[in-house]
Amino acid sequence: MRQPKGFEDSLHPNLVCLLRKAIYGLRWAPRQWYTTFSSYLIQLGFQHSKSDPSLLTLRKGHTQIYLLVYVEDILITGNDESAISTFLDKLNATFSLKHLGTANHFLGIKIQQLPDKYFLSQHAYALSIIKQANLLNCNPTANPSCTKMPAAIPTDNKLGDPSLYRKLTGALQYLTITRPDIAYAVNNLSQHIHDPQPIHIYLLKRLIRYIKGSANLGLSITKSDLRLQTFSDADWASDPITRKSTTGYCTFLGSTLVSWAVKKQTTVSRSSTESEYRALAAATADTIWLKRLLHDFHNDHEQPIDLHSDNTSAIALANNPVFHARTKHIKIDHRFVRENISSNHIRLLPIKTVDQIADLLTKPLSTTRFRLLRDKLTISADLFVCGGLLEK
Repeated sequence: MRQPKGFEDSLHPNLVCLLRKAIYGLRWAPRQWYTTFSSYLIQLGFQHSKSDPSLLTLRKGHTQIYLLVYVEDILITGNDESAISTFLDKLNATFSLKHLGTANHFLGIKIQQLPDKYFLSQHAYALSIIKQANLLNCNPTANPSCTKMPAAIPTDNKLGDPSLYRKLTGALQYLTITRPDIAYAVNNLSQHIHDPQPIHIYLLKRLIRYIKGSANLGLSITKSDLRLQTFSDADWASDPITRKSTTGYCTFLGSTLVSWAVKKQTTVSRSSTESEYRALAAATADTIWLKRLLHDFHNDHEQPIDLHSDNTSAIALANNPVFHARTKHIKIDHRFVRENISSNHIRLLPIKTVDQIADLLTKPLSTTRFRLLRDKLTISADLFVCGGLLEK
């Protein structure tokens, strides 16, 4: 470690400091490592993605290499295996690397390569959460949420500790990477992480029971067209205390789900149209970001992106260039959505409420409708995980 400025030894200017603390114990270590590593990649011809700083791309002639870095874990892909092998040799000459071959696990996510698709799952991680909650022998349930709360909330001695509640809720947030079907339930639990009540502990246990019966579920990545389409929805005044609405949206690239979000809106909406319009603005921002990310992969999305909403009033408001007194408080969102419509970046389309896929991300649903929308989110079971006995 170089001598810090102001503390140089004039008698020994070429000496370095002995680092007594492990480099991973320093808060700025990951940033320094990223700066060093990315600087070397730029010398080799890579370029930073303008949309995602963890993505670096290399394009020379017909050769394309894409590198995704998360601290010290690296994922590399491209269309030229010999060029990738040459690049890894250069990389290994400067840094100490472990070549683990074709990706099958990355950041706790299991990647299975099937003949017609990839399958992403977190089966082992889900089981570790169930084990941490000491609910390995619990009875599974078919729905992570409940539309009607029980009159008497049963006490639970296993999950009654608030620190365990926070630990499990934090772990469940990472599970939503491949499980958008639990995103709403996890978002609801996270809002009460500072002071969990018996009702929240009851909902947490119900969610873990659902994961127990669906630990083998995951997301499929299938080969299809590269056309983006987004579904946006909002549940008006869903929070009984603050009366803030819940925003939910999901985006598909062809037939593959690539992005989704569940958020409680920061301000109180005065009408369902206003809450839906704020959800449209959030979905538009995420969709435009995905469009720019596609550009980094040299796939320009020329046609407008279809943005589906089941609120005709919000669609009419977005297509109306005239500002009214009732929309002054959402003027920024109005201009943002309207500008992207006039620029042909997005195209608002009405959709029936029964076909609104994002409905699963905004509110608790009945089990029948929940399963229907879960299938539409392309969440399926891992065929290589045994779920029961096979009959002849």
